Amino acid sequence: MLNTYFRIIVGFMVLLSVVLTVYVSPHWMWFTVFIGVNLIQSAFTKWCLLETILQKLGIKKEGSSSCSVK
Repeated sequence: MLNTYFRIIVGFMVLLSVVLTVYVSPHWMWFTVFIGVNLIQSAFTKWCLLETILQKLGIKKEGSSSCSVK
């Protein structure tokens, strides 16, 4: 369940940043860069802030991987 919520939230954030970049300011592209960097660092460190937040909200973790696609 955690992986499903993670994918929905990250996908929404990427789409939101693209829309904001097109209609508001090109500086919103930095939000997309932040998301990408966070995904890359979580692959190496096995820690993801979004995963921690979701777990504190009570979302159950179905696997043992952090922010990974299985």
